[in-house]
Amino acid sequence: MSPISATLTFLLCAPLIALAGVRIVALSDRLADRTGLGEALIGALLLGGTTSLSGSVLSVTASLQGAPGIAISNCLGGIAAQTAFLGLADIAYRRANLEHAAASAENLTQGTLLLVLLALPVFAYSMPSATWAGIHWISPTLLGLYLFGLRLMSHAHRQPMWHPHRTGDTREDVPDVPPAQERLSRLWLGFGGYAVLLSASGFALSEAAQVLTLEAGLSPTLVGGLFTAVTTSLPELIVAITAVRRGALNLAVGNIIGGNCFDVLFLAFSDVAYRSGSLYHAIDQNQLALLSLTMVMTGVLLLGLLRRERYGFANIGFESTLVLLLYCVGFTAIQLA
Repeated sequence: MSPISATLTFLLCAPLIALAGVRIVALSDRLADRTGLGEALIGALLLGGTTSLSGSVLSVTASLQGAPGIAISNCLGGIAAQTAFLGLADIAYRRANLEHAAASAENLTQGTLLLVLLALPVFAYSMPSATWAGIHWISPTLLGLYLFGLRLMSHAHRQPMWHPHRTGDTREDVPDVPPAQERLSRLWLGFGGYAVLLSASGFALSEAAQVLTLEAGLSPTLVGGLFTAVTTSLPELIVAITAVRRGALNLAVGNIIGGNCFDVLFLAFSDVAYRSGSLYHAIDQNQLALLSLTMVMTGVLLLGLLRRERYGFANIGFESTLVLLLYCVGFTAIQLA
């Protein structure tokens, strides 16, 4: 692919992602109502995993090609970018602060799960390499913990032991009355079609991004952590803003945090594909700093969901502002280090 073809790919895929993102939010909202799973769980399990497929393919492909720096930076950069997208979604929601309106037991559960998942690669990095068939034992642990976390989220939805204090700006996940003639199978089929479109567009964009950036001789952290990470995270941005404008706030937050949890699994998948040893011991200092940045941003987001500031400057929460500043300043500092 030439640089001109890569540029055309960006121009063609961007509107496709926007269209698919808008439509898949509407379908996910109705699936949450029809299945009874709720917006937060649908956002974490379906939307989060679906919109992250292109990034997963990119990281695994980079590992197979012996480029662990791109694989690691793409994973961590995607998590940081998607967390910052919640700040942009907060700007799009004008009624109140997003952290106030979307607080729920499910979102707090998966946010805590994300912090635990992010801590495990740090533990693996700091310990001696222990692999079996070239796979570090942390990789299956990440997968098992992710599946267990989904079970905890489901339990929190069915039998929550904690409820946010209800105010006039709290948006609870109350199912809408679906049209009687709407079939569940049709909803699943539509969701699958748009998921394929999102995944294909994201993969094409990631290939184009590599062509436009790798030829410039940039560092793996900059290429993977910014260009490919932000590019493959575009579906999450479209989905988050679209969900907020529809009033599906738990779906928006669940998609971002759930997608971030799924993104941590990129490291596990890439470790299996990386044949030169433990992927976690290929992490360099810049990537370790990027990992720390994602943990700090996630912690600030959790504090926002717990603190629940109702109104901020122009209805933008303090935590959302801080997350955006952390992303911009933190990533710049990492590149200048």
